[in-house]
Amino acid sequence: MPATSASWFTPATKMGLSIAIATGLYGISFGALSIAAGLNLWQTVALSALMFTGGSQFAFIGVISGGGAASAAFSAASLLGIRNAVYGMQIKQTLRPLGRHVPWMAQVTIDESTAVSLGQSDPAEKRRGFIAAGAGVYVLWNLFTLVGALLGERMGDPAAWGLDGAAVAAFIGLLWPRLKSVEPIMIAIAAAILTALAVPVTAPGLPILVTAACAAIYAVATGRRAPAATEHGELESIEEEKA
Repeated sequence: MPATSASWFTPATKMGLSIAIATGLYGISFGALSIAAGLNLWQTVALSALMFTGGSQFAFIGVISGGGAASAAFSAASLLGIRNAVYGMQIKQTLRPLGRHVPWMAQVTIDESTAVSLGQSDPAEKRRGFIAAGAGVYVLWNLFTLVGALLGERMGDPAAWGLDGAAVAAFIGLLWPRLKSVEPIMIAIAAAILTALAVPVTAPGLPILVTAACAAIYAVATGRRAPAATEHGELESIEEEKA
């Protein structure tokens, strides 16, 4: 039995658990912000248990707190959740889970579990990292969401604690680590400008949908140009070889 425990507690497992602790603690802020946005305790807990993707959850309560309709909040959350479907395809191809394991593995396929799993070279370590990060984040995120929601119910007026603007700060915190090159920085700046222009002339919740639609159009346009540029480059190299 000790040997089995020791063999499971590997570098991938340690990495997954450490990430789970750091991410899970962030659930406190979500729980408090959700209460501040107008959701009750059970709605907040259900959102973490069922939706379980931080970016989408913050998008949902961000739209709700801004006075947007539930349909707009759901649309914004769904747009941010599309990436999890891509992660799911990667994890299914990498780990090749049995059919009975697919539902729970799909539920814990998030940024953290995917990153830890795909960051390993050994197949067994990929699985351990995925389980440690995915299950660890799920348990701790939901636990600390409950703690944050209970605290939020006792705080009273959210504006008195500065929570009315905390959803924006949470989004910036999620976005900042991804700004590692010029292109994402320029896209983020363009999105911020477009959102600022859309806020005065659209209903609450719609600016994020308008920005997301523009981002999708940009992605499709750049995706179509890339092969053409490659082909052009190949033609130039062929011509140079002939010369």
